[in-house]
Amino acid sequence: MHRSNWLRAAVLGGNDGIISIYSLAIGVATASSTREPIVFAAVAGLVAGALSMATGEFVSVSSQTDPEKTDIKRESGT
Repeated sequence: MHRSNWLRAAVLGGNDGIISIYSLAIGVATASSTREPIVFAAVAGLVAGALSMATGEFVSVSSQTDPEKTDIKRESGT
């Protein structure tokens, strides 16, 4: 079950990232006549999206781990 949750999150996150970057690139392409701003915006969007997803996942895992550690400590009696 844990593996399927990871896979589902990866697929949905990938789809979200692709659509976001595509939309960003299309938006910049409609406002610019040269290629450089489009590439720059797409790369900046990729980096920002990757950092955002990584930070969100870290916070999610950390917030889930803290109560589990507390429960283990409580059950062991220490």
